Amino acid sequence: MAVQWTDLVDPSRDELLHATALALDPDAIETLVAAPGDGRDARPLVEGHGSYVLAVLSYPQVFPAEDRVEYLELDVIATPTRVLTIRKTGRGGGLAPIDVLATRTRDDLDAGMLVHAVVDDVADAFLGLLDGLYEEIDELEGHVDELSGHVVRRRMAELRHELLHGRRTASATRAAVRRIIDGRVDLAGPRLFSPVVESAFVDTYETFVRVTEELDVARDLLASVRDYHQAKIAEGQNDVGKKLTVIASLVLVPSLIVGFYGQNFAEAFDEPYWSVGVSLGLIVVTTIAQLALFRWRRWI
Repeated sequence: MAVQWTDLVDPSRDELLHATALALDPDAIETLVAAPGDGRDARPLVEGHGSYVLAVLSYPQVFPAEDRVEYLELDVIATPTRVLTIRKTGRGGGLAPIDVLATRTRDDLDAGMLVHAVVDDVADAFLGLLDGLYEEIDELEGHVDELSGHVVRRRMAELRHELLHGRRTASATRAAVRRIIDGRVDLAGPRLFSPVVESAFVDTYETFVRVTEELDVARDLLASVRDYHQAKIAEGQNDVGKKLTVIASLVLVPSLIVGFYGQNFAEAFDEPYWSVGVSLGLIVVTTIAQLALFRWRRWI
């Protein structure tokens, strides 16, 4: 028997109850009809509620031109004969795509495979998120010498936040998929996730494992960019300190000379060997000698 698929966008409580015709758990109802946020508040999970299975998923979308990532909430209620998807509008007005279901429903698949198609599409979206974050890190690394320190620090903070949130969300979804594979999530009556469906979820689980591992690698790459930026700042501070030291050294010797000659007393210049010309000559010679030494040592 063909599975009936229904899609709801930002449904009210009455619309949800009418579309499901099921005795939904009160907590599940509150989760499904909650006002849409930025998608980051959704906690990915897959739960069995006797007559139906509830899945709460977070679908990442990358916007490279705007340097941002948006998470769109996508919920699923599944029974052996019906699949209901609930999509919530993101702050940017976007909705999680469900083209994969539109294609799979024409293939006359059972409800368990349709649920797998949705979760697998979310896994592919996380791979897209991973590629987008890699590109952003590579772009930041290539322009770290050109950008101002404020811009670099702000962008690194944003990328670090996205990496942490992406890993946290991917890990939670991976744990939910693992529960399906282990047989801990199913219906009280006829099985929704047959052995064939569970085998298909194994590939999805491995995708999420890869995503979490690659996100750790991306975090290490971002840390290397941060270390390079800090080393660049330290090098710049060393150059400034070196120049200030050279200036202080150039001022120190003339100060010693004029202090030794006591040029703050006018009568000191009555003697010819204590003339201004002699002290000025010593200042010029010692300054040139210091400049030559600093240049030879590559300090300037």
